[in-house]
Amino acid sequence: MTSTHAFWLAGRQATGEDTLDVTSPWDGRTVGAVAVPTDAQVEEAVAAAHAVRDEFAATPAHQRAAALDHVSRRLAERAEEIARLISAENGKPVKWARGEVGRAVSVFRFAAEEARRFNGGEAQRLDTDAGGQGRLAFTRRFPKGVVLGIAPFNFPLNLCAHKIAPAIAAGVPIILKPAPATPLSGLVIGELLAETELPAGSWSILPVPNDAMPALVQDERLPVISFTGSEKVGYAIMDSVPRKHCTLELGGNGAAVVLADWASDEDLDQAAHRIATFSNYQGGQSCISVQRVIADAAVYDRLLPRVVAAVEAQVTGDPADDRTDVGPLVSEDAARRVETWVDEAVAAGAKLLTGGRRDGASYAPTVLTDVPGDVTLSCEEVFGPVLTVQRAEGEAEAFAAVNDSKYGLQAGVFTHDVRAAFRAHRALEVGGVVIGDVPSYRADQMPYGGAKQSGVGREGVRFAMDDYTYERVMVLTGLTAL
Repeated sequence: MTSTHAFWLAGRQATGEDTLDVTSPWDGRTVGAVAVPTDAQVEEAVAAAHAVRDEFAATPAHQRAAALDHVSRRLAERAEEIARLISAENGKPVKWARGEVGRAVSVFRFAAEEARRFNGGEAQRLDTDAGGQGRLAFTRRFPKGVVLGIAPFNFPLNLCAHKIAPAIAAGVPIILKPAPATPLSGLVIGELLAETELPAGSWSILPVPNDAMPALVQDERLPVISFTGSEKVGYAIMDSVPRKHCTLELGGNGAAVVLADWASDEDLDQAAHRIATFSNYQGGQSCISVQRVIADAAVYDRLLPRVVAAVEAQVTGDPADDRTDVGPLVSEDAARRVETWVDEAVAAGAKLLTGGRRDGASYAPTVLTDVPGDVTLSCEEVFGPVLTVQRAEGEAEAFAAVNDSKYGLQAGVFTHDVRAAFRAHRALEVGGVVIGDVPSYRADQMPYGGAKQSGVGREGVRFAMDDYTYERVMVLTGLTAL
């Protein structure tokens, strides 16, 4: 666990002149050291990807699919080892880390399936007007160019998978930059890709520091950028390269709405359990974790004590322990920021019902009510195990409260009324509406992304493949029969 890990340069292992220590946010121990590429090695990786782009685009679909299937199988074979690695470098409880590995297994499997059916071509007859008689349009998708994938720390394996797998499936070379705090999980993908027969240069995994990112972003040989991370950094990237194609999966402050018809004891117990679990899973460090609960006045008084009790039942502690629900945040600085925001809210009049304590990088699962709308906790993404609960007088007020945010990633609506479900789908300014559950559900094959300041574009294997490619039409002329 403390060895030095090579990075992956144009499909082969390499080491640089410097190393970066990766430490556990739980106890501060060194988990491993990672070799850091030199500027010359970064240039070599980009040049190799640019040079191989035509060859890779022409690679037979079965070859790319076989490579993706191989990675999926090997991830499954090494699942427990990788889960322990994620937990060690990220601080994620191992039970959630196992789920992340399982999702990455699926992402590569989905990508293998899409590789086999992608780009089959679409024919369109043009003789619907007289000027198009004898003509047929045939459309296929082709790569826009090399992708620069920039992954975050909170899902250090699966969000690397969401950059790499669609690129390989579409025959697009990719340079992946994993998060400096959690590079080890992404480098495991390199180990498995190196066991395949993909063309040299078609992929590199480079754990470069964040201050090296601007040069990569500006490089004209990387015309597509897929970024997952903070709103501030994402839009700074987009603003700096207005002529590049950018997919940005940014932040959120996910709301769970509990409508008046979700009223039985069983209903409220279920909602409270799901809310408590998914406001605290990953230490709250998920863009779609539950940050806000908006409960109809008809159920508010019965729901609130259930939510508090369910939050207090969350087991905190060592992320390596199978019983742990909530581990540390990624760093002590992250925990201090959460502490500052909660203290600000309480000083402004919010009521602290449970939690509100920091111990190093750990922050206790926290519930507040009566949070003023102008404090940071109400306006920004907390990215920690903190939950606010508010009352709404009816559906319209609840939906308006969801939309009263600069973010719009996903929302959950607890209702049994299918008509209310469709009203929510129409009214809520978010990228996804989950009915009968929290906003924290994501299937890796579905379109995923936000509205407003939550980003641009969509991830999800097929949707990322569309983002990495463009349509090119060919018109056949002189056809006597269609």
